[in-house]
Amino acid sequence: MLTSKTVQQFLDETASHSPAPGGGSVSALAAALGAALTSMVCRLTTGKKKYTGVQREMEEVLKKSEDCRLRFSAMINEDTEAFNKVMAAFALPKDSDDQKSKRDTAIQEATKAATLVPLKLMELCEEALPLAKIVAERGNVNSISDAGVAALILKAGCEGAYLNVRINLASLTDKTFSTQTLQRAGRISEHVISMGKEIMTIVGAKI
Repeated sequence: MLTSKTVQQFLDETASHSPAPGGGSVSALAAALGAALTSMVCRLTTGKKKYTGVQREMEEVLKKSEDCRLRFSAMINEDTEAFNKVMAAFALPKDSDDQKSKRDTAIQEATKAATLVPLKLMELCEEALPLAKIVAERGNVNSISDAGVAALILKAGCEGAYLNVRINLASLTDKTFSTQTLQRAGRISEHVISMGKEIMTIVGAKI
């Protein structure tokens, strides 16, 4: 389990010759860190006299950001597991026509499944960014830079996942699935980029 490793162990494994964990797991980790920073700003806001008016809102945001953090964390492992299944499909025997056919089908199915993991990550980034916007707008102003970093790396996690969606779709023969998935991912990417710009404008005005 990647999430049970120390930070140094995770970095060492990422830097090794092994192709996994790769960009997908790293994108999920980045998003998890973004959610964690959002939670931190919530906790640094609640209990402060100056922010009693937003206490309840911050508590609600905290619940949601912590839920996002747990889901992002699960995707760190999920992405690598999906990649390993694709590699296992490529390793299937291909000596006969029947074996080749079964291998091709297995590769396609595993790649489809591997595409849905980063797509799900993009969807969750889209869900988590509005939380970062709330803490940037109404959270503890002393932590405004942390809110900005949360937004930046949530956006980076989403864009990293988008790259993984696109590279997986390139090898699929199911064009209907590819077209629909690419359109969905493209819309999410545009929305996330737009939200990221909005949050950075808020952050910039407060620093």
